Amino acid sequence: MKLELTATEMGKLWATYMGNAMGKCVLSYYLKHVDNPDIKVALEYAWNVCNKYILKIEHFFDQADFPRPVGFTDSDVNLRAPRLFLDEFYLHYLMYSSKAGLSLYTVAIPLVTNKDIRDFYIKCVNDTMKMLSVVAVILESKNELMNSPVIQPPEKVDFVHSQKFLGSFFEKTRPLHGLEIAHIFGNINNDITSKALIIGFAQVADDKKVRKFLERGKDINHNHIELLTEKLSKEGLPAPTLKDHLVTTSTISPFSDKLMLFHKIDMFNVKIREYANGISLNGRKDIGALFMKCQTEVMLYLEDGANIMIDNGWLEQPPEAVDRNFLKK
Repeated sequence: MKLELTATEMGKLWATYMGNAMGKCVLSYYLKHVDNPDIKVALEYAWNVCNKYILKIEHFFDQADFPRPVGFTDSDVNLRAPRLFLDEFYLHYLMYSSKAGLSLYTVAIPLVTNKDIRDFYIKCVNDTMKMLSVVAVILESKNELMNSPVIQPPEKVDFVHSQKFLGSFFEKTRPLHGLEIAHIFGNINNDITSKALIIGFAQVADDKKVRKFLERGKDINHNHIELLTEKLSKEGLPAPTLKDHLVTTSTISPFSDKLMLFHKIDMFNVKIREYANGISLNGRKDIGALFMKCQTEVMLYLEDGANIMIDNGWLEQPPEAVDRNFLKK
């Protein structure tokens, strides 16, 4: 029987397909340049997961007579290109990409109605959680796991008695609470990995517009790291360290400009969701305003990236509703 997909199922499966097709290309290249056996096992696990998801979604699409997206293919990766990143970077990359995947998969579960597709996304969450656990163990074994700052537990349960809890845009306010620290630290962590990746992409990109766009993204990452780190520093709390040194000096691109541009647009889309999560769980006005400022800057950046994709004919159109006004004409 033909599979009837809802708009939500089409959209989520399409986005999952595109992300994993891109991930498979990137991981294929990483696997050509890895020395540490533990890190290689983690990369192989991630590659197999990507490939498995692609095949499963193609099965859903075929059942629904839905055209398979072009996505990314062998033509988007040069496996003969020299090493661009050191082994340790791959672990931070897997942490970031796993978090990005979770943000897509967990949202899909309550929205899709087909049982097989819902079970597929539950499996995606379980696989990704396993990946996060494996990578965390390896990072910890290498003393490279970036732990969130430690604060003292409260002496007793207390309640908020003043609007001063909400802080001020200008005056000195209360210390950061645990949820605020978590999202500030998490966003710095994401930006650190994103910056290292974009440094590598910028030094190998062929197209001048793409290279300029990537350089601008690097500056945005760096600026956001500094702004958020300052919030932790004022509380005497440590921030994670940069990973720029994990990029080699190679100038030969392992990836197509299309893939690199799509990848950074995808990563910056994750930043929008992460800033929104920080805003929703924040209590201080100055922190909320900072997250909104960062989010707005990213949104403007993404629009410019989408324009470059469109100009080059690289932006594949997601499934959309019927244009009734067009049909009337």
